[in-house]
Amino acid sequence: MARASAPPDSVDIATADLADADVTREAERRVEVFAVFGPTASGKSAVAEAAATRLGTEVVSVDALQVYRGLPILTNQPAAHTRLVGIRSPEEQMTVGEFAPLAHAAIDALVTAHGAAIVTGGTGLYLRAALTDLELPPAVDEATLARAEQAVAEDAGAAHARLAERDAAAAAAVHPNDRQRLVRALALSESGASLARTVDRLWSAETRRPTLVVGLVLSKDALERRIQERTRLMFASGVVDEVRAALDQPLSRTVEKTLGLREIASLDPDEALERVLIRTRRYARYQEKWMRRIPGIVLVDGERDPEAIASDIVERGR
Repeated sequence: MARASAPPDSVDIATADLADADVTREAERRVEVFAVFGPTASGKSAVAEAAATRLGTEVVSVDALQVYRGLPILTNQPAAHTRLVGIRSPEEQMTVGEFAPLAHAAIDALVTAHGAAIVTGGTGLYLRAALTDLELPPAVDEATLARAEQAVAEDAGAAHARLAERDAAAAAAVHPNDRQRLVRALALSESGASLARTVDRLWSAETRRPTLVVGLVLSKDALERRIQERTRLMFASGVVDEVRAALDQPLSRTVEKTLGLREIASLDPDEALERVLIRTRRYARYQEKWMRRIPGIVLVDGERDPEAIASDIVERGR
């Protein structure tokens, strides 16, 4: 494995020249994978597409929901050709364990053909799974997962305490408020497995290939403006009809949890829009916290022009 040579803390250069960042020095190896992360609506896709054009390569999506067909508006699927977008039907379940080898294969193919790959998406776990070998725990059956979900929904604190009794290491690594990972850890503990080892590797600086990870940072006002613009455009573009059509067919457990799906299906458009805005803001804050924990990440000013950001990223990697 290639090891990113940055310290555990991120390098914040939101207003500085990217070339001054002290990252990915190891043996001056040329970067093969450029990863762009950031909160929802931060402009990741635009930056990634601009970087891909400059490098003559393609973008690989690492978004847990963009893998599905049928909800391109709701999941904000890019208009430009992007690998691993729309590859599964909505009724199929996709786990990170299934996604990882697909991402590895796509990245390896692009590096072989073009010398570099661009990776972007808002799902932090999928990003890390694409960039490294996480040694993921086994799949959990639906019944066990459902029981864990119900336990967390009823009382997350009690569920975390139960996890601590069964798997102290996993409980120490998962915060009670991180409900998605708490469900996973609790279900694994009931199956005799543990999330702890995956969590340990999740925040490792190791990557499969020489990698530069960039995080887009925006002011609170700028991000709010972009979230508002994207959400209102989503409704103007027909997301209500898209959701109604999707609900006419069976949906996987993952798709059922798509941000905004149930709100749009059950509320009038104006109320649904406001609910979706509230949930999107909350999700963006979660992504920002995740982003700052990624080892060696270079934080850049996401309010700049995407072409300028892409130019600096490519220059640094070369």
